[in-house]
Amino acid sequence: MPLVLLLAACYNRPAPSTAASEPVISTPVSAAPSDTEPAEQATLAIDKDQTAAVGFANPADYSWNLVSQGYAQPLLATHAGDGSGRLFIVEQQGMIAVVENGQRLAEPFLDIRFEVGSNGNEQGLLGLAFHPDYENNGYFYVNYTGLGGNTVISRFQVSADRNVADVDSEAPMLYIAQPYANHNGGHIEFGPDGYLYIGSGDGGSGGDPQNNGQSLETLLGKILRIDVNVDGPYGIPADNPFISGGLNEIWAYGLRNPWRFSFDTATGDLYIADVGQGEWEEVHMLPAGTGNGANLGWKYYEGTHPYEGTPPDGLELDFPVVEYDHASRCSITGGYVYRGASLPEWNGIYFYGDFCSGEVMGMYQGADGAWNSQVLWDTQALITSFGLDEAGELYLVDRNGGIYQLQANN
Repeated sequence: MPLVLLLAACYNRPAPSTAASEPVISTPVSAAPSDTEPAEQATLAIDKDQTAAVGFANPADYSWNLVSQGYAQPLLATHAGDGSGRLFIVEQQGMIAVVENGQRLAEPFLDIRFEVGSNGNEQGLLGLAFHPDYENNGYFYVNYTGLGGNTVISRFQVSADRNVADVDSEAPMLYIAQPYANHNGGHIEFGPDGYLYIGSGDGGSGGDPQNNGQSLETLLGKILRIDVNVDGPYGIPADNPFISGGLNEIWAYGLRNPWRFSFDTATGDLYIADVGQGEWEEVHMLPAGTGNGANLGWKYYEGTHPYEGTPPDGLELDFPVVEYDHASRCSITGGYVYRGASLPEWNGIYFYGDFCSGEVMGMYQGADGAWNSQVLWDTQALITSFGLDEAGELYLVDRNGGIYQLQANN
């Protein structure tokens, strides 16, 4: 089935819920408008008749308020960790914009449209991660689909102007051949250990026809882990699990199409949202210090449900902690655990969403060890990503062109 980045017309998307009368509106931050993108509403339409969820703050007391707009198919919002407070917005066709002091800058931070293949709905500039020491070395990393359809992981460096990257500084690090145009994965993120983690899909088509998810002889269907602080393109961390058998870069496997993963900034726990085949969407949580060599089950299982084949005796699988079916949804978008200061009542909640329904959900692990998940808001957004700023505040990225921040109504 089509996944995260497919156009809304490809789905039987449920009608958006009606906003309550006189919704709370926050004044949107000034942003450079686009001539081709529709104007964004200042607050996402939300069903405010929902009751408060047990264990969560009352969602009716909060709104997703527009803070920047006019982007062409935005896929990610992130920060550089350099003390500047800037937001960086990734656009699918191959551009990265900067929002500084609430203003979207006219000149892009990076424009590599000339080398990005974005004709497929799941292709394009898909990931961005800043080096933990970016403030000093100026290095950042991108994950994009090349013109030939294959995945490219490259390093760039900022220029003398901190708001403009040196496009000629590109240092390609890793190529992954893609047999089909979908399931490119695309997310990259530095872990608490300083290594770069890379999410790759199973290569596409449907049903993983090449069994890439379970094979240790391909980089497809994996979470990869590499060391970028070495001479040469990259190194292999000494404790990567398959150095003595399999490809050295592999850290975890058995994935279909991880669309956003993140580390809890307080605990180091890793949350992975994996897009399902036709029935089930799933979230895995690998506690800090675990996950090295984990098999997340695809395609033996879709979520916790048998899909194809029988695992060999003795093969241990890591099952999702939360899953949901396709009754009214179709494609998960992973997010972040909230650790900001502005909304302490949401501390420790992992936020995620569904691209098709526009619902934003939250989950947490109770004292009894059970995981609790709840739909918190029903928006009209095509949720391609969530994001954090440098202060840990939470954002939602709408494929229609807007960036929204979760804020209290008062």
